[in-house]
Amino acid sequence: MLSFQGIVDAQQRLASHVRQTPVFHSPRLSRLCGAELFFKHEYQQVTGSFKERGACNRLLLLGAAERARGVVAASAGNHALGLAFHGQRLGVPVRVVMPRFAPMVKVAQCRGYGATVELVGESFDEARAQAASHASDLGLTLVHGFDDPEVIHGQGTLGLELVEQIEALDALVVPVGGGGLLAGVSLALEHVRPELQIVAVEAANAPTLTRALEQGGPVPVPVRPGLADGLAVAKLGGHCYAAIARHVRQVECVSEAEIAAAIVRLMELEKAVVEGAGAVGLAWLLRKPAQLAGKRVGVVLSGGNIDLNIAARVIERGLSADGRLCRVEIELFDQPGALARLLALIAGTEANLIQVDHDRNFAPADVTMVNVALVLETRDSEHIERVRAALASSGFRFQLRG
Repeated sequence: MLSFQGIVDAQQRLASHVRQTPVFHSPRLSRLCGAELFFKHEYQQVTGSFKERGACNRLLLLGAAERARGVVAASAGNHALGLAFHGQRLGVPVRVVMPRFAPMVKVAQCRGYGATVELVGESFDEARAQAASHASDLGLTLVHGFDDPEVIHGQGTLGLELVEQIEALDALVVPVGGGGLLAGVSLALEHVRPELQIVAVEAANAPTLTRALEQGGPVPVPVRPGLADGLAVAKLGGHCYAAIARHVRQVECVSEAEIAAAIVRLMELEKAVVEGAGAVGLAWLLRKPAQLAGKRVGVVLSGGNIDLNIAARVIERGLSADGRLCRVEIELFDQPGALARLLALIAGTEANLIQVDHDRNFAPADVTMVNVALVLETRDSEHIERVRAALASSGFRFQLRG
């Protein structure tokens, strides 16, 4: 059963096993969001995620025979990393079943910690079914990624730690996927800071908590792949729901473009490399929610295991969503000096040229014309409008995206 005492016991148990991650005030992001923001840098755990807390707590509670046989889990990555790392430390064999869409960086790191990793199915549910089969057939202990009471107790230690580090908070913004972190933190704060407002933020591609609250309990939801792969869970945990529904009154969803922009903001202004699941809280706060104006708000940056193979695309899309990158496709006369005159016009707008694509092969039917595509660096949306106005006033036929 879930209990506040379970979180207190977990905090004592984990004291020498997981890091106490720092909390930093961010003046620049506070100005952008209209509230005083304090970020809990939980991605600074050894494996880059809060998941270490719950995974390690569960492993420490195994009996001798269970330790010898080992554990199995289904995970999109971070829970697997936490189990693998602490399993290696504690001498517990770990087998992990991941969906095929799991980021390659998490797969490689998990294997690097000595775990046996299988890639099975296109969804978390398929991976979980395989993990349950291994538990039954091989006598392994199944460690659920978010709906195990002892895992939830471990995640709840983040809440106790946070209020010990900074007392004067009005609200706390927490990511939610399966619900383990939110349930643990909610349970902890219900006892030590019941007046603290908790805002749950989930990805629009996986609205598990929104649907659960609408239906009065966890229900399956369709999940689309996205940047917040750590939140891509099709059904909220049953144990999690009871704790969340009792204390959480506000749930927000954020889009892929908002998540990308938040990742970029954190990189640029906080020098923090955070994965999509860890950035959803800031993604919502960048809307400048009126109810938090001027208040002191804690934000959990829950994980930092972003795949570097997609980091460049995330940065580009984030810059585009922020009005700092745009693409212009122009029909241009195929004659000497035409491209030079176009580029001079762009230079006059003070936009910075990143890329030029001069295409004759797929040009308009008129053989006197060519297609030219420009990628431009701009300051903001108003600067993009300045580029648009300059092209329009010069009579160019064009399409501008950004």
